[in-house]
Amino acid sequence: MNIIRSLTEKSWLIVDDVRADDPTLEDKIAEAAPPTGLRVYFAVATVLFVLVGAAYLMRMGMGASVVDWRPLPKPWLLWLNSIFLILSSVLFQRAGIVVRRGQMDQVSSMLLGAGLFAFAFLIGQVTVWRQFAAEGYYLASNPANAFFYLITTLHGLHLLGGLVAWGRTTVRVLGGSEAVEVSRSVDLCAIYWHFLLVVWLAFFYLLLTT
Repeated sequence: MNIIRSLTEKSWLIVDDVRADDPTLEDKIAEAAPPTGLRVYFAVATVLFVLVGAAYLMRMGMGASVVDWRPLPKPWLLWLNSIFLILSSVLFQRAGIVVRRGQMDQVSSMLLGAGLFAFAFLIGQVTVWRQFAAEGYYLASNPANAFFYLITTLHGLHLLGGLVAWGRTTVRVLGGSEAVEVSRSVDLCAIYWHFLLVVWLAFFYLLLTT
């Protein structure tokens, strides 16, 4: 009888009953979805960046043996861009702190500043590309050049994706949302920016030491 009953039960009605008994279930699922998605993204992105870094080191070693690897110069603007990204990450962290205190006026200022420094980083990276191109360091002229453009492009695209989330969160804050409504979004933006900062610093270290 138990087997027959289990086969004839309508599972979707059971789920509906559970939701009726616990009206907060859907809210809990919705709340857990963004952090879970971000963890999956971090896992995939980390594998991608690690593979690119490993390929960079392997190709550099091969290039040293056949004398076709000529490292790029390290312009001062790369250091300035790194400072921009650090400041952006710091402001995101600060925004996460003040939003938990309910200080929404400061949250908007922190988010706007973080976004400004992020855009400054991207503009600085494009400026470095233009400088290299003007000096003859083209994409196809050397393996080191190709890896530099690949690394900075991948990182820049991930940063642009983060700026989409930043834009949505900032619009909500400027639109008068309460702290409890945007706290999770601000925290996720901060975590995302910290991740991109670590990735950039790791690649920047590779570029400086090779």
